[in-house]
Formats: sequence, structure tokens, C-alpha cells
Amino acid sequence: MAETQDVVELILQDHRRMEDLFREMRSVEADRATALQEFADLLIAHALAEESKVYPALKRYKNIDDEEVEHGEHEHDEGNQALLELLEVQDVGSEEWDAKLEALVEAVTHHADEEERTILNQARENVAMRRREELGAAFLEERERRLKAGCGSVDNVRRLVGD
Repeated sequence: MAETQDVVELILQDHRRMEDLFREMRSVEADRATALQEFADLLIAHALAEESKVYPALKRYKNIDDEEVEHGEHEHDEGNQALLELLEVQDVGSEEWDAKLEALVEAVTHHADEEERTILNQARENVAMRRREELGAAFLEERERRLKAGCGSVDNVRRLVGD
């Protein structure tokens, strides 16, 4: 992975990693429970870091659509709800698990696609590289802090969904 501090590239790298994990979670050969735990940690850490370090900064730019940023936050909530429903399924690979996985894939893929087309493209066009790198450093630091805290545990996701 390229060593970048550009917040746009860092977010894109996480999105691609999430897609890889979706493929693992769908694969009967893979350790799906482990893939799910990595995904849960990554999704929550990524979303919390965006909401605390990236979105508020981007809202200050007049050429970045505030409504898109707020919509992104709303979609994080939907993704968290879908994640919780999958984490609560006892039997990995059951029909219920597969159905909840597809709901999660749909919610997260929709959000990532929309975020890339709107917020991230606008950031790339309107935010100077130096500022994107500052935001990237803040994003990474917050993301790491959340990952170390095991933010994707079912109890933590339950708490976030309840908030």
C-alpha cells in the first residue's frame, strides 16, 4: 500500500479493503468470522474517524456540499445497524448470516460509492494537498486509536447504534 497521508486516498484504501473483506465473508473457504471481526473494527474506526476528523473540516469548504456530508453520516448509522444485525447472527454461513451479510454489503457499498462520487471528488478538487495530508494524519491517528480499542466489538456497535 502506498504510504500516503492524503485523506482522500486513505479513505479510498479503506473502502477497497472493505470490498476485499466482503469477498472473504462470502467465501466458504475463508475464515469468515475472522474477516467479519476485521471488517467490524475497520468499518467503525473508519466511520468514527471520518465523523470526528474529516467531515467537520470538509463542511467549512463552500464547494463541498454540506448536505452530502450530513447524508454520509446518516449512511454510517445505517451501516452500523446492518453490521450489528450480522454480528448478532450466531451461525456464520447460515442462510440468515448470508442475508444479513448482503444487507451490510449493500448499505456499505452504496455509501462508499456515493461518498467517492460526491464528498471525496469535491475534496480532491477544492482542498489543497497540504490540508488533505493534515486531515489524513488526523484521520489515521483517530482510526488507529479506535482500532486499538476494539471498536468493532458487538457491545460497542450495540452502544453506537443505541446512541
